[in-house]
Amino acid sequence: MDRRLPELIAQYEVPGATLAYLHRGELHEYAAGTLNVDTGVPATPDSLFQIGSVTKVWTATLIMLQIEQGRLTLDTPVAEVLPEFKVADAEVTKNVTIRHLLSHTSGIDGDLFIDTGRGDDCVEKYVAACADLIQNHPLGVTQSYCNSGFVIAGRVLERLTGKRWDDVLREQISEPLGLSHTWTLPEDVLRFSAAMGHADGKTAPVWGLMRAMGPAGLVCARAADVVAFGRAHLEGGLLADASAMWEPQVDIPNPYTLGRQWGIGWILDEWSGHRVISHGGNTIGQHAMLWAVPDTGTVVCATANGGHANSFTRALATELFAELDGLTVPASPEPPQTPVEVDAGRYTGVYERAGARLTISMRDGEPWLRHEATGALAALQEPEEMPLVPVDDVTFVCKIGGAPDWTSAVFYELADGSPYVHLGARATPKTG
Repeated sequence: MDRRLPELIAQYEVPGATLAYLHRGELHEYAAGTLNVDTGVPATPDSLFQIGSVTKVWTATLIMLQIEQGRLTLDTPVAEVLPEFKVADAEVTKNVTIRHLLSHTSGIDGDLFIDTGRGDDCVEKYVAACADLIQNHPLGVTQSYCNSGFVIAGRVLERLTGKRWDDVLREQISEPLGLSHTWTLPEDVLRFSAAMGHADGKTAPVWGLMRAMGPAGLVCARAADVVAFGRAHLEGGLLADASAMWEPQVDIPNPYTLGRQWGIGWILDEWSGHRVISHGGNTIGQHAMLWAVPDTGTVVCATANGGHANSFTRALATELFAELDGLTVPASPEPPQTPVEVDAGRYTGVYERAGARLTISMRDGEPWLRHEATGALAALQEPEEMPLVPVDDVTFVCKIGGAPDWTSAVFYELADGSPYVHLGARATPKTG
C-alpha cells in the first residue's frame, strides 16, 4: 500500500487519502497526497477527514447503549421520548419507531439540509423543522436513505441523556475507546491536521455541513480511530451484544450500490460467503468508507477528499480484501455485452423527493435521466443529464458526474402498485 495508495489516488484524481486496516490483530496505516491543493499540506495517517454518514453507525451505537440500559427499545415510538415530535403525516408522527429511524424505513423524506445555527439547540430546532416533512413512502414498506431520521435519533439521545449529541458521542464512544483524533466541531478539528474537500480539482466552496446534521454525518476522525470503532463492534468494548445491529431489518430494493440489506445502522452484505458490515459517507468534497468482516476480524477504513472518491475506495477495497482475506467484492452492474430490449417508456415521468428531482425521458428510443438537486444543496450541484443503459427489465446503469464506474437505478413498485425508482440508496416516488 505504500506504493499502491499513491497510484490509486492518481488514477482516480483524488487529492489526498488515508487508509487504516486491522488484520490478524495488527493495525496498518497509510497516507498519500495532499489535504488541500491550495496549500499542498501533505496527508498523514493522523490527518482528520470528514467521515460523513459513517457517523450514522456511531449514532445508532449510542441508541443501542440506551437500549441496553433499559431506557427504550427499538420499537419505542419516537413520540414517546419526544412528545413534541411531528411530521406532516399524523399517523407516522404517532407510530414511527426507533427501529424505523435506524433502518431507513420511516419513509420520512430524508434530505432536509437546513442551517439551524451553531447553538447547542441546533438539533432541537432541526427536529422542530421536520414538522412539514412529507412521506417519501408509507411507514415501513421499503427502504429509503433518511438523513433526517438520524438527526431525530440524535435528538432522542439528547432528551434521554440531557446532554448535547456531541458530548454524548465523546463521553460514550470516543473516551472509552481512547479515540484522541475523533471530533465533531470545527473548532476542535482545527487543532489537528484536517482535510479540505475538493470538487472538480478545486477546493470546495465551504468546509463542512451545518451543525444540525451532526448525528447524521459530522464526525471527523483519523482512519485508525474509525478502525478502532469498528473493532469494538467485532471484539467488544462498547455494547454487550453488538451483533444485534447486524440483524437484517429490510432488503434494499437496489442491492448493487451499497449492499443487500440494512441492519441497525450498518449496511449488510455477503462477499465470498462471508458477512460484511459497512457504511459509507459523503460530505462536501470528502468521502469515507468503513468495512468490517466479523468472520475474519478484518476492519478497514479509507478516506478521500475529492476526485472520483467512491470509485477509488471501491477499487481499494477490491484489491485489499482479495489480498487480506481472499474475498471478492461483488462487481457493480455494467452494460451487458449484448444489449437487452426493454420497454423503458413505461418508466418515463418525474420522480421527486426532498432534495432531488429525477426526470426520465425517451430520446431516439433510449431512456435518459435528468438529475437535479433541489433545496439547500441546489447551489452546490449543477443538473446533470445522462443516458440510462438497461441491464435487465428493471435495472439500468448510468455514469454520474463523469465517474469511471457505473451507477445502478432500479425501478420497482410497492405492494399497492405505486411506482418508484431506487437510486443512490434512496427510493423516489413517481410524481408526474
